[in-house]
Amino acid sequence: MTKGLTRQEKRTLRVRRALKKAANGRPRLSVFRSSKHIYAQVIDDGVGRTLASASTIEKDLREELKTGADVSAAARVGKLLAERATEAGVKDVIFDRGGYLYHGRVKALADAAREGGLSF
Repeated sequence: MTKGLTRQEKRTLRVRRALKKAANGRPRLSVFRSSKHIYAQVIDDGVGRTLASASTIEKDLREELKTGADVSAAARVGKLLAERATEAGVKDVIFDRGGYLYHGRVKALADAAREGGLSF
């Protein structure tokens, strides 16, 4: 079925497959990673509102990390996001990896968010 598709088309299929699971009403922890930074936010799709967010471009994290978006930076973002989400009253989320493989920075962010108190 995926034979002959481009990388972008395959990623779109992975994104759609993950979003089907998000239809049950729980907020979604969405991850975006670029070559230099990593961003994460908890989104309530029913209302269309961001409940909590964290990224490596925030001033305090930028000064603290100085290394860019490596695995340790992703873990720090995950822990910070979990703190902000629990302050907003969110405990259960659906993990939306955005079509990225669950490996490296994405996995580090997810593990740190779990350690910080989020369950998914």
